Amino acid sequence: MTGGGFVNKKVANLPPSGIRKFFDLVANTKGVISLGVGEPDFVTPWRIREACFYSLEKGYTMYTSNYGLLELRQEIAKHFSRKYKVKYNPENEILVTVGVSEAVDIVLRAVLEPDEEVLIPEPSFVSYKPCTILAGGVPVPIETTADTQFKITPKMVADKITPNTKAILLSYPNNPTGATYSKQELLDLAKVFEKHNLLVLSDEIYADLTYEGAHTCFASLPNMRDRTVVFNGFSKAYAMTGWRIGYTLANKEITDAIVKIHQYAIMCAPVMGQMAALEALRNADDDVIQMVNQYNQRRRLIVSRFNQIGLTCHEPKGAFYAFPSIKSTGLTAEEFAERLLIEEKVAVVPGNAFGLGGDGHIRCSYASSLDNITEALVRIERFVKNHC
Repeated sequence: MTGGGFVNKKVANLPPSGIRKFFDLVANTKGVISLGVGEPDFVTPWRIREACFYSLEKGYTMYTSNYGLLELRQEIAKHFSRKYKVKYNPENEILVTVGVSEAVDIVLRAVLEPDEEVLIPEPSFVSYKPCTILAGGVPVPIETTADTQFKITPKMVADKITPNTKAILLSYPNNPTGATYSKQELLDLAKVFEKHNLLVLSDEIYADLTYEGAHTCFASLPNMRDRTVVFNGFSKAYAMTGWRIGYTLANKEITDAIVKIHQYAIMCAPVMGQMAALEALRNADDDVIQMVNQYNQRRRLIVSRFNQIGLTCHEPKGAFYAFPSIKSTGLTAEEFAERLLIEEKVAVVPGNAFGLGGDGHIRCSYASSLDNITEALVRIERFVKNHC
């Protein structure tokens, strides 16, 4: 038997990831300098890798609790209590997941009823909208622009709220723009969320990559702990992308619901990765500081050079992405990215892959060496001169 009828209509109608589609082109081009991948160029610090080796030598190859290793959850709880003054019970309010990607998926499935709406400030990470749709919800984008430093305001949120609005998926520091919020800006937003009884899904995976001021955990704000699910993990700050260890923090009622899906779909995150994550939290703060300092140096270079080239670039205050405007070239984001790849062998991601507000921009990761960034910028400048 051949033909259709077997594939779920929601899945069939989902567009493929704009990032993956573009990197199919990159894979077939030799000699490319890539500013496209959102992945640290650092190797996972040795002390973390060694902890994994040690766990294997000791025979830690079994399942853990569905919630994850209790030791790891206790360390996460200590971390949030110490750093953000917000307390969680490691027994039943913290869940270790297979990266933040799994966490976002299962949380949306755990909290959404059919056709409930999720507000999503855009540009945003590419999985938010599809995961909302697959969970039976309705994504409602809130477009941000460089004029507001790619941030939402209380009025922008209030204007999008309907009787069906259930939650807002907030990401800061943001991928792809690098935008983040001051504590006062978050307090102003929190008043609107509370007034309209919104659940806040706060993706803070880039929290430790904040370059100016301190990151504010959304759950630490007054009256927000029990209406917030915090997402975080080890991929970005600890250069542990391939280890796939993330986690959620939420009140017991929400965590109980999330765990039900996690236990049937995943069982538990790999124990070796959890042991490595435990070492990261306990002993790798200095490694994180060193990596952040290098990212900051690269950040200043790439933003300065983009503005010199004539590609206006707002200053990202977190993560490791620049999001310059390419409107001066007259090219669309996809045209710019494809021609830049072909003509100069530099890979960037078209901004429209990240939703509203993204067209007319490209995402450039500065999680690459200074030498690569410097050479890529020389090529980009030459490309821009040829197209303006």
